[in-house]
Parts: sequence; structure tokens; C-alpha cells
Amino acid sequence: MLIGIGALSCVINILMLTGPFFMLQIYDRVLASRSLPTLVALLVLAMVLYAFQGVLDLLRARVLVGLGMRLDARLRPLSFDLMSALVLRRGRDGNGQQPVRDLDQVRQFLSGQGPVAIFDLPWMPLYLGVLFLFHPVFGLIGLAGVVVLCAFMLVTEFATRAPTRIAARRSSTRNGLAETYCRNVETITAMGLTATMRNRWFDAHAAYLDDNQRAVNVAGDLASISKVFRFLLQSLMLAAGAWLVIEGEASSGAMIASSILSSRALAPVELAISNWRGFVAARQAHARLSALSVEFPPAPQPMPLPAPAARLDVAALAVAPPGQTRPTISGVSFAVEAGSAVGVIGHSGSGKSTLARGLVGAWPSSKGSVRLDGAAIEHWDRDALGAHIGYLPQDIELFDGTVAENIARFRADAPPAAIIAAAERAGVHELILRLPGGYDTRLGEGGIALSAGERQRVALARALYGEPFLIVLDEPNSNLDADGESALTRAIMWAREARRVVIVIAHRPSALAAVDLVLMMGAGQQQAFGPKEQVLGKVLKPPVAA
Repeated sequence: MLIGIGALSCVINILMLTGPFFMLQIYDRVLASRSLPTLVALLVLAMVLYAFQGVLDLLRARVLVGLGMRLDARLRPLSFDLMSALVLRRGRDGNGQQPVRDLDQVRQFLSGQGPVAIFDLPWMPLYLGVLFLFHPVFGLIGLAGVVVLCAFMLVTEFATRAPTRIAARRSSTRNGLAETYCRNVETITAMGLTATMRNRWFDAHAAYLDDNQRAVNVAGDLASISKVFRFLLQSLMLAAGAWLVIEGEASSGAMIASSILSSRALAPVELAISNWRGFVAARQAHARLSALSVEFPPAPQPMPLPAPAARLDVAALAVAPPGQTRPTISGVSFAVEAGSAVGVIGHSGSGKSTLARGLVGAWPSSKGSVRLDGAAIEHWDRDALGAHIGYLPQDIELFDGTVAENIARFRADAPPAAIIAAAERAGVHELILRLPGGYDTRLGEGGIALSAGERQRVALARALYGEPFLIVLDEPNSNLDADGESALTRAIMWAREARRVVIVIAHRPSALAAVDLVLMMGAGQQQAFGPKEQVLGKVLKPPVAA
């Protein structure tokens, strides 16, 4: 495609000579001969060439837009995967969406006028050569103008590089604050933090505007200077041409044609200067994408493994939150056979939720391993593994879509019977039928159309959809009433009878009604593991009187 764009640019730049040579013929041939047929013939030829140039120019613009779209299609999966990797590895620091924004930056540059200037720059020697053919003075003036504008272009490169990079970083910080506000707007409003958050966002926005304005000012100032210089050079070319005409060394047609050619020779440089900031931003965006693709290379496609059906083994597991090196939990080891349910207990901050995220692979392990039927979860394809894992996080997230789509994990081929079966196992089928649209009720982002308890029960149905082998429930009864807790107990009993492994993170004792094993966590360490009665007997054993 680049070769095609180069070929189009070649023909377009040759056709750009139509105007100067038309002027040359008008002044030197038509006016001298006073021939109307010659004038008409030249005019018709010029109109045909201009039309051909316009079509090719339009075609080149369309091809550049297509090039941007093709690049977007090629890098779209990479940018999405990098976005996921950034959040999982570095945490939600506001930079998670940077790969997607970088892709937009590159695509927008390719679809604009910047590449046009870049493809036209190599054809400046053609116009300078024609100027030298008219007269060496014309060629020297044009060459001097090109040298000066190229110097402006280099100055623009060095002057906009740092401000553009800083502005991109400031923009990321500002967008992160905005995302935090939108995600927590209810808490912020209820606690009277709107003004405080507004001021924080204003400060970040002002910092972004300062750096962005600095880059815009530098590029704009140099673009204005280059435009004025081009006008000055064009007038200088006319003055030099008039002097040569007076001296009898050039014709009046050559004078006019040289003025037009000099303007055309400098136009790509001027256009490049005016679009240089976008070029620098796109180049830096591409560099960030390249660096991230090296830091987070795509994992090789693993060999498909049989569905797990026997046991879960955790060996010396250590997990650190994204962006941190110090593990929150370490040295956790236990084994669970199919048909068992483990209740994980411990004080707040003991590492229970970190363990849940490590078991499902949401947070990668620092040390140790989590294995399903002997295969480490890192050896699975993530999409294939997801079908065998049901996860109910502590912070419940439902997505914009229908209730049925959320339960079915947005699988387009989900059988309605499987969706209803998951809802019935979670004890939420009757509740869904009472919604205005039943299973087709559309939820807003985060499931705002439901109460906290309803969201938790729908999320439980999503965790049970497809009858996964490993089901991890992080405080699944935190928002449930008595009926909801009874449904949760029945769901855990169903999973045990179906020979699944269930991990239940619990603060309230009612969540442990259907478990047969208990794992006690404390200060990020495993304190005890074994049958429920045995572990709870030790934990609840009254102290011996002195």
C-alpha cells in the first residue's frame, strides 16, 4: 500500500507542474501570438490535467484513510491485550487505556494531511530542477528557501518532542482522575467530596493544558513563521524574475511560472511543519505501543487440555497486587478434591480476596502454583480456562447488556436452557421473571438497574453458568437477605453434588453452612486448613483459664 501511495504522489507532483507551465505558455505563446485556438487548446488540456490530479489526490486521501484503518485492524487486538496486561500487571493507575488512545493517535495521523506532506517532500528536487532550468537565480532562491524551511522543521522537531511527551502523560493522569470520579460518583456526592475532586481534576487539567499549550504554541509559531517566509520568498522570486526580464535574461512567463513553482516546492515543508506536532505525537504513541508489546509479549498458544474434573492443588502460592513487588499472601498450600467446598476465613486484610484473585488467575502468582488436575493455570489458554472457572468478585461488576447476556458471559451461542439452569441454581430465576423485561431486561453499566442484593445473585448465576469446575465466591452473601443466603447454600450444595470445587471467602458464618473444609488466613499466611469442625473448633475454642 505504501508503494501505491508513493506512485500516486509521483503522478500528483508531476501534475502539479500543470499550473506553472500553463502560465508559461499563456504569457510566452498565447499573448505573443494572440491565438485564441491555442488558448482554448491549452485551457482544455489544463482542465483535463487538473481533473486527473483531483481524482488522484482524492484517491490518495482515501488510500491513507484505508491505511489507517488497516493498521487499526491489525493493532486492535494487540492494544486491547496490552490494556488488559497493564491493568493486571500495574494496577488501575489511569494508564490502562493508554494503548487504545495511542492506537487512535496513530490512526488519526495516518488519516490526516501529515503523511501527504511526508510523501510530497521527496519531490522538492523536481521543482528545484525546473527552477534551475528557467534560470539559475530562480533555482538558487528556491534552494535557499527550502534550506531555511527545513531548518524550521528541525527546530519544530526538537522543540515539540518533550512538551508533546509530557502532555500525553498529563492527559493520562487527567483521564485517570475522571474515570475515578465516574466510578465513585455516588460515594463522592454522598460524602460531599465533589468540590475536592473537582479541584483535583482542575489541577490535573490545568497542568495538561499548560504542557499541551506549550507544544501547540511552538508548532503554531513556527508554522506561522514558515507561512510568512513562503509568501516573502514568492515575492522575492517575482522581484528577481522582474529584474531578469528587464535584463532580458528571462521571459515574463518564466517569471510567473517560477513564482508558482517556488510556492509549490515549499508547500510540503510548510505542511509538514504545521502537522509536525501530530507526527511527533503519533511517533511517540507508536513507540509506546512497541515498548509495551516487548514488555508484554503475546503468550504462545498452548495445547488444549482436557476439562478439569478431579482436584485443585495450591503449592506455596505467593501473590502480589498489580504494580507491587511485595506479596500480600505467601506460602499458601492446600489440595481440594472434586465435590468439596472450602470456606476461607480470617480477619480483614488477611489476604482472603488476594487468594481468590490468585486462584482464578486474575492476579499472576509471584511464586508457587495453582493447578487444576495437575496442569498449572498459566499453561491454559485464558479463554479456554475461563469456561472452567466461575468467579464472583467482592466488587460486583455487571455489564451493559441484558440479564441473560450477563449470566451467559455474553456468549453469542449460549443456549437459553443453560442460562435458565444457572439462574435456577443461583435461586434468582423467579426474581428475574419479575423484572420488567424478564431475562431481556437491559442493565446499565455496573448493573445499575438492580439492587445490590439482586446484582450479587445475578453475578452468582453468572459464576455458575456452564457448570464450571472451579467456583470461587468472594463474600457472596455480603448483600443477601435470608432468602438469598438460603439460595447460596443450595447453590454450594449443588456444586458439591456435581463434583465441583468451591472456594468461599466468608466473613459471615452463614456462608460456611455448606462447606466441608476451612482455610484460615492471617497476616497473608495460611494459619490452618482441614475439616470444618476441626478448624472452627480450634478457632472458636475458648482460652484456658489461668
